[in-house]
Amino acid sequence: MTIEITDSNFEEVLTKNEITVVDFWAPWCSPCRVLGPIIEELAGENTDVSIGKMNVDSNSNTAAGFGIRGIPTTIFFKNGKESDRLVGMHSKAEFQAKIDSLK
Repeated sequence: MTIEITDSNFEEVLTKNEITVVDFWAPWCSPCRVLGPIIEELAGENTDVSIGKMNVDSNSNTAAGFGIRGIPTTIFFKNGKESDRLVGMHSKAEFQAKIDSLK
C-alpha cells in the first residue's frame, strides 16, 4: 500500500527507509491515474522501500521545491537525497529497475 505523502510529512517519509519513491500526481491527470495502480503494485512488492504519492495540487511547496513541472513525475531517493527521476508514463519494469539499482 502506498503512503500518502504531504508537505508536512515529506521529511519524515524520506527517513523511514533507505530508499523512497515519490509519485507526484494530480487527480485530473489522466496518465497519473493510469500510473496509480502500477505504483500500488510496486509498493506491495517492495516492502523494504517507502513508496508514496503526493498530490501536487494540495502539496505545492514540496512539488515546487523539486521543480515539478510535468506530471506524473516520480522521484527516487536514497538516504534522503534524490538519485533519479522518471517523468511521464513508464512500464512497471522500468520503475522496478530504478528501485533495484538503488538496493
